[in-house]
Amino acid sequence: MYRTTTPLSAMPGVARTPGSAADLLLAAREQERAGCIPEATDLYESAIEEAGRNGNLGSLSEALRRLAVLKHQREQHEAARELCMRGYDVARQLRNDLLASEALNTLGVMYLREGSLTEARDTLLRALELGGSSGFLLARVEQNLGIIAGIRGDLDDALARYALSLEAYQSAGDEHGCALAYHNLGITSRHKEQFDSADRYFGLALEIAERAGDMHLQGLCLLNHAEVHASRQLFDKARKNAEASLAIFDQLGIRDHKASAYRVIGIVYRETGRPALAESRLRSAIELSAAAGSLLTQAEASRELAVLYQSMGRNQEALSLLSAAHSLVTRLDARIELVNVSGKVAALERTYLDVVREWGQSIESNDSYTFGHCERVADNAVAVAAALGLDESEQKTIRLGAYLHDVGKVDVPHEILNKPGPLTRDEFEVIQMHPAWGIELLAGVEFPWDIKPIVRWHHEKYDGTGYPDRLRGDEIPLSAQIVAIVDVYDALTTTRSYRAAMPHDAAIEEMVRGHSAWSDAVFGAFMSVFGAPDAAARDGAKDEASREPDG
Repeated sequence: MYRTTTPLSAMPGVARTPGSAADLLLAAREQERAGCIPEATDLYESAIEEAGRNGNLGSLSEALRRLAVLKHQREQHEAARELCMRGYDVARQLRNDLLASEALNTLGVMYLREGSLTEARDTLLRALELGGSSGFLLARVEQNLGIIAGIRGDLDDALARYALSLEAYQSAGDEHGCALAYHNLGITSRHKEQFDSADRYFGLALEIAERAGDMHLQGLCLLNHAEVHASRQLFDKARKNAEASLAIFDQLGIRDHKASAYRVIGIVYRETGRPALAESRLRSAIELSAAAGSLLTQAEASRELAVLYQSMGRNQEALSLLSAAHSLVTRLDARIELVNVSGKVAALERTYLDVVREWGQSIESNDSYTFGHCERVADNAVAVAAALGLDESEQKTIRLGAYLHDVGKVDVPHEILNKPGPLTRDEFEVIQMHPAWGIELLAGVEFPWDIKPIVRWHHEKYDGTGYPDRLRGDEIPLSAQIVAIVDVYDALTTTRSYRAAMPHDAAIEEMVRGHSAWSDAVFGAFMSVFGAPDAAARDGAKDEASREPDG
C-alpha cells in the first residue's frame, strides 16, 4: 500500500470557490474513498474540464493526478502515466513545486507498481528535491523507500522506513497517512512473523480507515489481517476477515484483491478439512488473478492449490501447478508486484522440494527395506555433484530427480518388488519397465528443472549394458550418471528382501570391480566422496544390485 495524496487544504494553488473545480475535486475524493469509482471518475473529469475552462491550473494539476491514480488502480497504466505527466507539466507551468512533486511522487509509485525500480527511485528523488520542505511529501517518500527495501528483502530496513514515515505523518497531523503507515508496518511484521505487532498495526489502521470511510484501505486491512489469523491457525477469524474484504473488493471491482481474498478463504477450508470448498475457492483465486494479470497472486494461489492436491495424493497435479507457479514468479523480474521476488522463488522451491520428497517417500512407505532410499540417494548424489563442481542449480536438479527416480515403481507388482529370491527373466523385465513408467507418470508435468532424464536413465551404464535404452558413454546425461552410481551404492549397503546389507568397504570393492558401468569422471568423484577400499580392486565382477534373473 502506498500514499499519493496531500490534503487539498495543504495545496497552494488549489483555490476553492462555490461550484469551482476545487469543489468538484473534494466531491470526487469523497466518492473515491466511499468506493464509488465511476462517480469519482466522472467528478474528476468534470473538475479537469472546469479547471481548464477557468484557467485554474492548481485544480487542473491535482485533478489530472487523482484521475491518473484511479486509472492505474484499474490497470490502465499507460493512460495513467500520461495523465500524471500532464499534471506535472501544468504544475511546472504554474511554478508550484509542491504540486509538481506530488505528480512526480505519484508517477514514481506507478513505476514502482509496474516493477520499474530504477525509474521509480529516480522519479521519487526528483519529487523529494522539488518538495522536500513538505512534511506530507517527506512521509510518503520515506514510505515508498520502505517499499523498495521490502522488494529487496531487507525487512529490517523496511520497518525502519515505515516507522519514520509514521512519525512524519503524525507530525503533519495526517491521520489517513498514519493508517497507511500502520498498514505497511503490519504487512512487514507479518512477513517477519511478528504476529502480535502485526495484529496491533492492522487494528490501528482499520480503525482509522473506518473512521475516514476509506473502503479500499479497509479491505486491505481486513485481507492482510486475515493472513495473520491464518498463520496463527485462527481460522474462523481468518475466514470472516477474508469474506469481509471480498465484499469490499467486489464492490470496488478490484479483481487482484478479490483473488487474494479467495486464496485466504481457500486456505482456511483446506486447513479445516473441507477440500471441495478449498479447491473451488482456490480455483476462483487463480482465475481472477489471471484475468487481472496479477502474476504473483496467481502463483501464490496455484501454490496453495498444489498443497491441497498433495494432501489428497494428487501429486502429478500438484507438481504441474507448482511448475506453473514457478514460471509465473520467475517472470516477476519484469513486473515486480511490490515483493521480494527472490524470497518468493525460494519459498516456492521449498514447497516444490517438499512435494517431491514426500511423493518419493510415499513410494517407499510400504517397504521397510527401501524406506529412506530416495533421501539417501538424493543427499549422496548432491555430494558427488558438488565434487564434480556442478553449480547450485544443477545440484537442485539432481536432488529433485533423485527423489523421483523410482516413481515408476508404483506400477511394479508388490510381489515382484519384495520377492525374497532371484527374479525370473519375466519378472526382471517388469522391473526394467519402471524408468519408462516413471516418465509416463510425469508426462504432464513441465518441470522448471531437467529431471526427467534422471528418471528415465538412472539404470543406464556407461558400457552400454544398462536399461531401458542401452545408452552408452556420454549419451547418458551427467545427472543420470550421478544418480545411477549412488543408487547402486545405496542398494549394496542396505538390507533388501533378497540379501543382507554389505559393509561399506565391501560395497566399494564391488563397485571398483564393476567400474566400467560409470565414466572415469563420475567414478572418481564418487570415490573422492566415499573413499577407496583397503582391498585390491578386481575387474569384471557382477553388480549384485541389479538382481539379474536366474533363468
